[in-house]
Amino acid sequence: MLRPGPAAGVAVLALCAALCAALQVCVSALPFTCPGICRCGRDSLSCTRATQLASTGDFSHTASLRLTHLPLQEIPGRAFSELINISRIEITQSDSIKTIQGQAFISLPSLSEMSICNTGIRVFPDLTTIASLESYFFLELGDNMHISTVPANAFLGMTQEYSLMNLFKNGFEDIQSHAFNGTKVDKLVLKDNRYLRRIHSDAFSGAEGPSMLDVSSTALHSLPARGLQGVRVLTARSAHALKTLPPLDSFLSLQEAQLTYPSHCCAFTNWHAHREDSSFLGAFVNLTRPCPSDKRQEDAYPSDSGLMYPEDSSDVYDIDFHYPDLDLCVTNVLIRCTPEPDAFNPCEDILGFGFLRAAIWIIALFAVAGNALVLLVLLTSRYKLTVQRFLMCHLAFADLCMGVYLLLIACIDYRSQHQYYNHAIDWQTGAGCGAAGFLTVFASELSVYTLTAVTLERWHTITYAMQLDRKLRLRHAAAVMVGGWASALLLAVLPLCGVSSYAKVSMCLPMDIDSAPAQGYVIALLLLNVVAFTVVCTCYVRIYLTVRNPALCTKHSDATIAKRMAVLIFTDFLCMAPISFFAISAALKLPLITVSHSKILLVLFYPINSCANPFLYALFTRAFRRDVLSRLGCCRARADLYRTRCLSVRKVPNASSQTSANKSSQPILSLTPFAHPCPPEKNPDGHYCKPPLRTI
Repeated sequence: MLRPGPAAGVAVLALCAALCAALQVCVSALPFTCPGICRCGRDSLSCTRATQLASTGDFSHTASLRLTHLPLQEIPGRAFSELINISRIEITQSDSIKTIQGQAFISLPSLSEMSICNTGIRVFPDLTTIASLESYFFLELGDNMHISTVPANAFLGMTQEYSLMNLFKNGFEDIQSHAFNGTKVDKLVLKDNRYLRRIHSDAFSGAEGPSMLDVSSTALHSLPARGLQGVRVLTARSAHALKTLPPLDSFLSLQEAQLTYPSHCCAFTNWHAHREDSSFLGAFVNLTRPCPSDKRQEDAYPSDSGLMYPEDSSDVYDIDFHYPDLDLCVTNVLIRCTPEPDAFNPCEDILGFGFLRAAIWIIALFAVAGNALVLLVLLTSRYKLTVQRFLMCHLAFADLCMGVYLLLIACIDYRSQHQYYNHAIDWQTGAGCGAAGFLTVFASELSVYTLTAVTLERWHTITYAMQLDRKLRLRHAAAVMVGGWASALLLAVLPLCGVSSYAKVSMCLPMDIDSAPAQGYVIALLLLNVVAFTVVCTCYVRIYLTVRNPALCTKHSDATIAKRMAVLIFTDFLCMAPISFFAISAALKLPLITVSHSKILLVLFYPINSCANPFLYALFTRAFRRDVLSRLGCCRARADLYRTRCLSVRKVPNASSQTSANKSSQPILSLTPFAHPCPPEKNPDGHYCKPPLRTI
């Protein structure tokens, strides 16, 4: 079987292109048929009462004019005038038309439908002289991609009755002030105007309605704050640029909303209660009555004249002496809103609870101030940079980043308080939430990694105190921390690259587990923290067992060191255990608590290490106090005393001759030895000398 070669494929494509071009030419060259009541020329069109009376044939009862493929570039003024019995005019598929002159439609009292679609007109047509007397007017403007604006008073004089305006798929970019002045708009459809970015706040000034508004698939950034009081149904699907809503008082009559973002539905939660509390009618609650429902209108049917009559007309002649102008009514109908908020984004502020709003400021300020002080003192110290100082700098920097994250969350919560629904989209999908999420994951992982490295360094130093050739050097610590920075950066960047997401929740944590890679990422992140906690606990137990040797420390020191290690392990456990337990269960899609309650853990437990570490590992140590005193340049005698204590070599006492008084007077033993080596000779008691330990 022969297969066609490349030349045959190119020939087929060329043939298809030629057929398409020929078809387009044929369509554009379709003959224009002039309606019987009109007079048409090469550059003219006239459909008036005079041409209708002068027409040959029975066109006196023609009710519809349909003009397609018009060859004209301009529809002249008074082209459609005084057509008493014409109820529908349709101009469509006429790309050649560039202009519809003013007063082209004059005195059309029976006109109830006007359609201008798929034309090339550049300016919004003049509809102000139609003067329709019909009870309901339908206007359709669609696929006119060259019309860029809807001017003021665009529909004034079109009709005095209610109208349905279907203005879809046009090139509108803005709707100007008072555009709908003088109209009664029942339903306004603006969907699929993809370039529509602005509706002036006074666009509906002087208008009654609309009761239904559809702005789906537009580029609107906001809705007008005035003129929407009568809207009962609001549709804004796929309006991704519409991230904020006007004040809630703008929707006094709203009953149903079909929106793009779930957070916007939170604005209408318990809306009837909000209106009773905040609206003007709330002060006159005893003088108001429930507004009548629209059941009559729903059950009505159209008559031949277009008027609506109820099915049960037995009480048509009943007289109701009611003065609506003197009445006040309120609607208690709950608003139906879609899409509904999900479990990850409940209808609440970022922090949700009031006490968390106060707690996060305290925790954040302690974390930032404490770690900034540690960094300042360590980086400006006059003493040599040791391994321990080097690791403390990294730990303080990681915890400082966590404090900055908490401050960022606190500021955003303060700014969006009680109106988070208007900030949720910009915040969670913007660069701010991405930066906050990156900061917290990076800070958390680097802090855990550095804390583990500090613990391992202390365990290594105590365990191999007699083997000076195995002492950790600064270059070893630097290599270890390069690995820590690389792993922390990688874990923080992955959600920005599509593995999980920071935009899932308002706290900007990677809680997206919808896909298998995202779920694996979250579980791996949590398990790494569990492993790190296990390593820290194990090392501290080994350290305690090592320094508990009677040849090294006393019973008083045992108790003190045990308490210090217990505090370190307890803070680690308090920080990691609750978060890891509930987070792993949620990552396995078996959540035990809600997102609202998880915020308590995230504020009160998640940053505990960031607040405690600068105090436990630096601020409460004698070495740090020595650095502070030396840096301040005051109390030099006390600073020299600390330095003398740290540099002196104390002889290890004989266990048999040591008294209890001497035991209680010895300093607390630290977890790292001095660089001062011991002589290799044996002591008089037959034991080798062990390096003295720094005091805490």
